[in-house]
Amino acid sequence: MSALDPRVELAQRLGLDEVPPVRFDSPEDVRTRLAEHDYLSDESIASVTFLADRLAKPILVEGPAGTGKTALAKAVADSIGARLIRLQCYEGLDESKALYEWNYRKQLLRIQAGRPEGTGSEDWGHLEEDIFGEEFLLTRPLLEAISATDPVVLLIDEVDRVELETEALLLEILSEYQVSIPELGTVRAKQIPMVFLTSNNTRELSEALKRRCLYLYVGYPTVERERDIILSRVPGISTTLAEQIAQVVRSLRTLDLKKSPSVSETLDWARTLVVLGREEIGAQDAAETLHILLKYQTDIERATKELLGRPKPGA
Repeated sequence: MSALDPRVELAQRLGLDEVPPVRFDSPEDVRTRLAEHDYLSDESIASVTFLADRLAKPILVEGPAGTGKTALAKAVADSIGARLIRLQCYEGLDESKALYEWNYRKQLLRIQAGRPEGTGSEDWGHLEEDIFGEEFLLTRPLLEAISATDPVVLLIDEVDRVELETEALLLEILSEYQVSIPELGTVRAKQIPMVFLTSNNTRELSEALKRRCLYLYVGYPTVERERDIILSRVPGISTTLAEQIAQVVRSLRTLDLKKSPSVSETLDWARTLVVLGREEIGAQDAAETLHILLKYQTDIERATKELLGRPKPGA
């Protein structure tokens, strides 16, 4: 193994006893193993995931909502037998919810126990050192992923929802795989997790954050890939119906809609049509079930007009 291997360098910097194992042998190995867990990747997804493993780098996954960004992290965790640790980002998220916080109730009980009535008080310096020990620390997802001894995949979901100040909390973890706790010092990773950050691109992320990650854009799938996703995820569906659904959804995404249908909504629609006993789908059938696929009345009206004004898919 080359001394220039990023995993070797990172292991030396963290003081790990062993170099992190290689999780995937090739991009094709990524595609095969993800497919075993019902995630059909394309070439770019497989390549970036493979490189992230070899380079020990996080992956920033951007794209429209519902295109499989979160599902990718879950499928990778399943395929390598790792525990998934998820930090769901939201506006107002702070370090007490992302990194750690102290168990104040337990600390108070310890202080009270150190000051029994009638015996004076325990030396404050000793008490302070005691109550800021690891047993009083409540780990949150970021610290949990860093301090874990078992294999983990860290998912930082919808990172574009947090403010820039909170985004800065991530930089130390993404570059050094460590967390600084003033009362305890620096907690370094005991193993190197695979890290996925997802973004719906609702705001521009900082250059500092992007520099620390490999970039992957996951857009809407091609008709052929969406057909294959439907076939793999919807039991009992015919190839003809899956093909027609994929074609209709692709055409709807070209319209000026408030919200284009996501892959997960496509799957819901496909399951609905199977439950209704459809082997094929005509324009009228599609129009009558659009409320499963679309979530705004104006979108449904626009899509209905489009569907009823064009020939049956596959015709």
